[in-house]
Amino acid sequence: MVSYYLLKAISAIVCLLPRGFAEVLGLGLGNFAWLVIPRKRKVLAHDQIVACLGVTDEEAERIAKASVVRFGPMLFEVLRFPVIKKDPQAYVRIEGLEKLQQGMAEGRGAVIASAHSGNWELMGGAFAMAGIPLVGVAMKQKSSGSDRFINEYRTLIGMHITYKTGVREMFDMLKKGWAIGLIMDQDTNRHDGLVLDFFGQPTNCTPGAASMARFQDVPIFTSFMHRDAQGRHTLFVEGPFHVEKTKDKREDVRQMTQFLTHEIEKHVRRYPEEWFWLHDRWKSIREE
Repeated sequence: MVSYYLLKAISAIVCLLPRGFAEVLGLGLGNFAWLVIPRKRKVLAHDQIVACLGVTDEEAERIAKASVVRFGPMLFEVLRFPVIKKDPQAYVRIEGLEKLQQGMAEGRGAVIASAHSGNWELMGGAFAMAGIPLVGVAMKQKSSGSDRFINEYRTLIGMHITYKTGVREMFDMLKKGWAIGLIMDQDTNRHDGLVLDFFGQPTNCTPGAASMARFQDVPIFTSFMHRDAQGRHTLFVEGPFHVEKTKDKREDVRQMTQFLTHEIEKHVRRYPEEWFWLHDRWKSIREE
């Protein structure tokens, strides 16, 4: 539990810093991270960028580095959640919030489909601080101290957190009118995934958002974050989208998951520096 108290102490110090100075420190940390990342992982990111975007080697190198460096400012923003909570509008603007509010007006909840682009930790908090009752679906950290810290800070800015294994809780919260936030752009095991098109390549995709929305008959909204050069975020919300309910459940889920996957692709093409290129997105397909 040492890591918990260490992170709390670091956060307390970071919260005392001016916003601009914290930004500079974050960029410094991000640039250092780029230096120590194994070459094998850098090559993976480079090759995925070239395959997906068709850019030159130099441009792929630039995008790969930028996608790593951004984690520095992102970490500092998480550490500054106690500060951000006091004035969230100074950090995040939500474009399309009224669509989500109208979609949830019936009290049946909604599914928010997103990606590891921009500061996804702040995204859930931005919704919660704007009055959207949101359940963040998290992966348990290996370090119990780190897990306690990040979940405490997620809760601090208004989110209700459940782990990926808490499927029953997710459905219960949906029935109570909550929105379930699902990040759906990483590789999953082949047993649970659907092979769909992503950047023109067969890609293993997780169908959880479409499957949950169809079963519970609730709308889906897409949500993506973008951070500008001044450190201010725009949260884009689109929807509602509804999963068809025909006799072919698998095809209904497949079609919606493909639509959502293409929406993620469009956002990544628009802001390629902000996506998590270090993730081995095609690992399960390659191994199969």
